[in-house]
Amino acid sequence: MNIKQIFKGFYLKSQTERKNIILNVLKEKNIHLSESEVESIFCSVKSLDSLSDKFIENATGYHGLPLGVATNFRINCMDYLVIPMAVEESSVVAAASHGAKLAAYGGGFSAYSTDPVMTGQVQVFYEIGNSQKFKDAYESHESRIIDLIKEKTANLEKRGGGFRKIRLVQIDQINSYIIEFDLDTCDAMGANIINAVAEAIGSYVRSELKFNVGLQILTNLCLSRLAKATCKVPVGILSSKDNSGLSVAQGIVEAYKFAFFDQKRATTHNKGVMNGIDPVVIATGNDWRAVEAGAHSYASITGRYLPLTKWQVSSCTNYLIGEIEMPMSLGVVGGMTKLHPGCMAVLKVMGSPDAKTLSQIVVSVGLAQNLTALKALATEGIQRGHMALHQKNIDLLKGNNA
Repeated sequence: MNIKQIFKGFYLKSQTERKNIILNVLKEKNIHLSESEVESIFCSVKSLDSLSDKFIENATGYHGLPLGVATNFRINCMDYLVIPMAVEESSVVAAASHGAKLAAYGGGFSAYSTDPVMTGQVQVFYEIGNSQKFKDAYESHESRIIDLIKEKTANLEKRGGGFRKIRLVQIDQINSYIIEFDLDTCDAMGANIINAVAEAIGSYVRSELKFNVGLQILTNLCLSRLAKATCKVPVGILSSKDNSGLSVAQGIVEAYKFAFFDQKRATTHNKGVMNGIDPVVIATGNDWRAVEAGAHSYASITGRYLPLTKWQVSSCTNYLIGEIEMPMSLGVVGGMTKLHPGCMAVLKVMGSPDAKTLSQIVVSVGLAQNLTALKALATEGIQRGHMALHQKNIDLLKGNNA
C-alpha cells in the first residue's frame, strides 16, 4: 500500500471523497467500521443528543468542533493511516501532516512512554514545631496503609497494575506532610481510582492516626507517566527556492534557542506544540486540560519555563534532530473513551491503541506540529501559510455580513 500516493492531494478532495478513501484504506488494514461508527466520525452530532445528559450537568446539546485527520505519520516503524484531530484553528491539521511527512524521510518518529503510573496526594497537618509526631505515627502505620491501597486496587492488580510506591514529603511552610502514592492505572487515565484511594487513606489517617487531613486528590504533574518522541529530518529536504536545507535547519535550531532563553517566546512555542497534542486528546475523549496543566508545569520544573521540544543539527550536518518529552496521562478505557461513540470510533480508526501507544502517538503529533511551525517561522513567516488556509473563514465571514 503506497500511503503517500493514496493521500496525495487529499486536502483538495470533497468530504465524501475523503470519507471513501479513509474507509477503503481502513478495510485494507482489516479495520471495519459499523454504520454508527461511520456516522460518529463523518456526520453530525445530532445522533448523540440523547447522551449529553449522561456526560455533563444542565446539558442543552453539543458544541461541535471540526474533526479532521492528519496523515503521513510513521511511528515506531508503524504507519498510522489517519490520526483524527478535533480543532477549531485553521492550518493545525495541515501542519501536523506536513511535519509528519518531513519526519518520514528520516524514518518517522521513534517514541517511548513509561508505564501509566499516576500519583495521588494526601495532605496531613501537624502541630507547629512538632512534625516528628506525625512522621513517627505514619512510619508505624505505613504497611497498613499500603495494604489498604492494595485492597482498593485489587482489580487493577489483576490486570497487571496497582500499587507501586509510597513516600512522605514535608512542606514545613504549611505545617503539612504529604503522603504521595503511585498507582499503575493500566489503560485508564486513572483520576477516579487515584482520588478514591486518596480519600480512603485520608479516612484512615483521621480515624487511626488522629491527625487532621487536608486535600486528598491526584496530581496532574505525573512525573512517573512520561512520553517521549524523537525524529531526524534529512537536511536536504528542507531546502526551498530561497533557502538551502542547512540554513532552514539552522533557522529552526535558532528558533528553539530563542524559546530556550526567553519565557515569552517559550510560551508561544509550547502553545504550538499543544496545537498538535490537544486536538488528538480531545478527539479520543481524554482530559485535555489535565494534559495541558501537566505540560506547562513540566516545562517549568527546573524553576524556569522552557520549551517542551529540543532541536539540533547533527554534527555531520546531515540531519535536523528533534525531541519532545512531557507527562501524558491518557486512557483508552473508562469515561468518554468508552461512552462516546465518536471517541470509540476515533480510537478504532487509530488501530485501537493501548494507553501507552496512544501517548506515543500524541507526543509524535506534537513534535510534528512544532517542526512545521518552526520551519515556517525560520523561512516565510507564520502568517503566509496560516492565513492562506484561514482565508476560507474570512470569506465566510464576509458572506455572513453581506
